[in-house]
Amino acid sequence: MAILPINTFPDAVLRQRAEEVADFDAALERLVSDMLDTMYDAPGVGLAANQIGLLMRVAVIDVDYEIESDEENTDPAPRKYKGKNPRVFVNPVITKRTGATPFKEGCLSVPGFYEDVKRAVEVDVTYQDIKGTTHTLHATGLLAIALQHEVDHLDGRLFVDHLSPIKRSLIQSKVKKERARGFERSKFHVEL
Repeated sequence: MAILPINTFPDAVLRQRAEEVADFDAALERLVSDMLDTMYDAPGVGLAANQIGLLMRVAVIDVDYEIESDEENTDPAPRKYKGKNPRVFVNPVITKRTGATPFKEGCLSVPGFYEDVKRAVEVDVTYQDIKGTTHTLHATGLLAIALQHEVDHLDGRLFVDHLSPIKRSLIQSKVKKERARGFERSKFHVEL
């Protein structure tokens, strides 16, 4: 188990397109395990490899888990989870988008900021698993939103790129100020 540091906006690695994965080996399995540990620790709904500084087309998503609260234990770590359903997407490609809806998004790489982003309601995705087997998936709801968000990351885009230049600039300025003050990501908000 390894909790990896998450790069934050405006780090340059977040603006680079990740490269296709060709080797489906033990190193990929370790990476996916570490990414899941990092995502759950953050906590987040999804995490793309370039968010941890690796330009590989790998994303992990779990839209089903919940952090169990223990009213007697005010320390957020160690956490207990219920309903975990981790999904791994290697070399994902969105092949179809249907409908559109605004969704208030946040991001582990843009901590503490949430804005409405227009996303497709349904998506079809082709991807590989950690063994290299190709799959297709029709996703709706939060899974469809999360897939679009993570594929954007793999293409070097952030949710703030869907905002007006003024809002994007304002968020970038605020993130820089928070970083200078030593901002720590909240352990109680779940972000994509």
